[in-house]
Amino acid sequence: MKVITFGCRLNTFESRIVQKMGDGLDRVIVVNSCAVTQEAERQCRQAIRRVRREYPDYKIIVTGCAAQLNPEKYAKMPEVDRVLGNKEKLIREALYAPDPILVGTDMIQTSSFPLVTDFEGRTRAFLQIQQGCDHACTFCIVHMARGKNRGLHPDLVVRQAKTFIDNGFSEIVLTGVDLTSYPYGFNSLLRRLLTEVSGLKRLRLGSLDPAALDDEFIHIVADFPSLMPHFHLSVQAGDDLILKRMGRRHTKKQVIDFTRILRKYRSDIVLGGDFITGFPTETSDQFQNTLDLVQEAQMVLLHVFPYSVRLGTPAAKMPQVDISVRKERAKQLRVLGENNLNKQLEQMIGKRSRVLIEKDGGGLTENYIRVQTDVRGSVGEIVDVLLTERRGHELVGKA
Repeated sequence: MKVITFGCRLNTFESRIVQKMGDGLDRVIVVNSCAVTQEAERQCRQAIRRVRREYPDYKIIVTGCAAQLNPEKYAKMPEVDRVLGNKEKLIREALYAPDPILVGTDMIQTSSFPLVTDFEGRTRAFLQIQQGCDHACTFCIVHMARGKNRGLHPDLVVRQAKTFIDNGFSEIVLTGVDLTSYPYGFNSLLRRLLTEVSGLKRLRLGSLDPAALDDEFIHIVADFPSLMPHFHLSVQAGDDLILKRMGRRHTKKQVIDFTRILRKYRSDIVLGGDFITGFPTETSDQFQNTLDLVQEAQMVLLHVFPYSVRLGTPAAKMPQVDISVRKERAKQLRVLGENNLNKQLEQMIGKRSRVLIEKDGGGLTENYIRVQTDVRGSVGEIVDVLLTERRGHELVGKA
């Protein structure tokens, strides 16, 4: 069985579960879809048609958020044999059942997820600790596809992390729909993992909501070097009025102040962020505030998306910005991010860094910068290198 994955790290985690459960299925392809934007859905449908052309005799199962939201739409595609919801794709019996549509309205309880003990071809293990979201941003439909906030019990999280370490992983990445809303206490979970999981060399975090990051989180960053100095923030915009219309809970000042405090404790921190350009009603001055935030916060690893209308959301009913303007602003923001990244890379030249080897001599620094190195090291090993030069968006490391 083959699994094709779209979307977030959470889908990556779940695809691995699907792959393990479907080992006994022959000539089957599962498309794990994404519905974060209309464009994401378009790409999923395009991939389904391509898969049918390339594998005419295979059975195609579509699952994921797009399937959860519009099961009939995908069931009507001539290329599709079966449609499974987000809960059903994680139930072995549902994966093997003959029903053309199995999509329930209730969501999977995180505590019942099977434990995944390996990620084939990866040196970093993704550990899902949380599902769902209680914050209905006006542009987002994911809360409808994933349900309300719920989390894996801390004891199970720690047990899963220890399993990963026992299986040879050097780095664990925590993932979820809304990580910082982890219902058992996000900060307390971090402390448990960083103190109780012996042999955990690297703990990395998925996307974080700036509104939920507090002084205790900053102290954890300061106290535990094994918490990687790379943080990806779900910022979305740098103008307070646009943030309010998005339904976000932070301000521009909060983001900038938070990043400045972080750097007082960890000078090697690299920051990334999610951004939407051309959100409904956004003016050029409001977009400039986003550019200013990125510059002041020294954000370098940006995920930039022109606003995409998502039918069924409040933002879809707001006055829209012209598509060409959305795309042009996205281009400007990406250029700024690339410039900031290049500056970051130049600043790192001449310094030593520890790189987790992934494949072909390439790997990631602690602050999530990609490095190509001639240091001999096995896949999954962490090696010490001297950063000598920049090649594009990567650095070169020497022994």
